[in-house]
Amino acid sequence: MLKNKKVNIIGLGYIGLPTALMFAAHGVEVVGTDYNEKLVNTLKLGENAFEEDGLEELFRQALSKGITFSTKYVTADVYIVAVPTPYDKSSKKIDASYVLSAVKSIMDVSPKGAIIVIESTVSPGTINKSVRPVIEANGFSIGKDINLVHAPERIIPGNMIYELKHNSRTIGSDDNEVGRLIKDLYKVFCQGDIELTDIRTAEMTKVIENTFRDINIAFANELTKICHSDEMDVYEIIRIANMHPRVNILQPGPGVGGHCISVDPWFLVGDYPGLANIILAARKINDSMPEYVLGRVHEIMKDKEMKDLSRVGLYGLTYKDNVDDVRESPTLQLLEAMEKHLAPALKTYDPYVKRDIVQNQYHDLDIFLADVDFVVIMVSHNEIKEVMEKLRGKVILDTKNICDIEGAYKL
Repeated sequence: MLKNKKVNIIGLGYIGLPTALMFAAHGVEVVGTDYNEKLVNTLKLGENAFEEDGLEELFRQALSKGITFSTKYVTADVYIVAVPTPYDKSSKKIDASYVLSAVKSIMDVSPKGAIIVIESTVSPGTINKSVRPVIEANGFSIGKDINLVHAPERIIPGNMIYELKHNSRTIGSDDNEVGRLIKDLYKVFCQGDIELTDIRTAEMTKVIENTFRDINIAFANELTKICHSDEMDVYEIIRIANMHPRVNILQPGPGVGGHCISVDPWFLVGDYPGLANIILAARKINDSMPEYVLGRVHEIMKDKEMKDLSRVGLYGLTYKDNVDDVRESPTLQLLEAMEKHLAPALKTYDPYVKRDIVQNQYHDLDIFLADVDFVVIMVSHNEIKEVMEKLRGKVILDTKNICDIEGAYKL
């Protein structure tokens, strides 16, 4: 039974750390490994790495069960790789270098018969085309010396603990017995269905889940542009259309962020040029939204005869509400677009981003509001919903449709 074996989890970011803590809290011997010495030392001191509902309690449970943290890879029965998988912005193909580096390091310490589980999201065929050759080039026989499994993560910041327990999972393995072993391992905490399939199917399934959502969001965003061009209320139109039992249009927004929806579709665009046409169009639409927001700011400033850009502030730096994750954030994309045009950075504020990551960043909402006349709501944190009255008297562009102050502009 793998529950009684040692697990080395590689990468202690937004996916790896909660996964490591969850296994440990349920009695699995876990060593969490990350190259970031500062992060590892923080965890060794018993301090959490980021804010997440329920994570502190889970951390305490894992510590009580003996979880350890290290910058080194250790000898273990199972290795779970949860490292970043960015894409090359020119070719749109996956950059699997972090995964390959982790696999090479695992081979330096792994015993014969160990199982490597790739949790990182990869493009279809990456394990066969890139991971297998690296293992075989180092003299390891897959199936004898090393076993390979793909178990893509399926959680989202802000609801990680619940989703780790309750979301269904996919285990991809070309060896049914190995796949069942890993399924049993995840069942120590996963209460959702766990589907067994082959590796390539698991790779493709994860990528298209996020691609589907990206396309739906792009439809809502394109509809927003159409409705704005002809002075129609896109939110009312979507509300009524969604009354149809077979229609479920998502809400428009200032762009798409995070490490899943804004990245994974590019894997298909890069690997299947000329075939992934709707996917490419959706990516372009969603990537265009931060600049569209800038255009709306320009329109509103003209409408209000405002000329001082320094009095414009962006509320929200994270990519979604009530988390501290800023990866691929629409606000950061908007600021990057301004920088390309040599425009000064706008004032920003986010209650969840404690350290300075951009110019003109504030850490006190009242001081931020005192220094701006025009507020652009980029993220629908609970905080802004609770204190919306503080925005009364300001010019407001609400990109999340959460403000009911009379005169507030929408996308």
